Amino acid sequence: MYKELNPLLHSQLRLAIVSFLVTNGKSDFNEIKYITKATSGNISIQLKKLEKAEYIKIKKGFKDNYQHTSVEITKKGIDAFEQYVEAIKQYIK
Repeated sequence: MYKELNPLLHSQLRLAIVSFLVTNGKSDFNEIKYITKATSGNISIQLKKLEKAEYIKIKKGFKDNYQHTSVEITKKGIDAFEQYVEAIKQYIK
């Protein structure tokens, strides 16, 4: 029996963001933009969805007089990612 895939993580961009954060723990907006090659607007929308689900924490501030947005994966986000990976493994078998 196949497990249902988490629709929040089944989006290619959200999955890329969460995968990157699971590996790195935290990052910032510009690095996420660089690694995903997505537009600022699209990243902002996807980060808000992940934050609303409590998969990530977003902290806005300033760094060297420039706006800086840091993004950190939460325990809930890590758990959701691990469950997603396990569900995908069911499809591969």
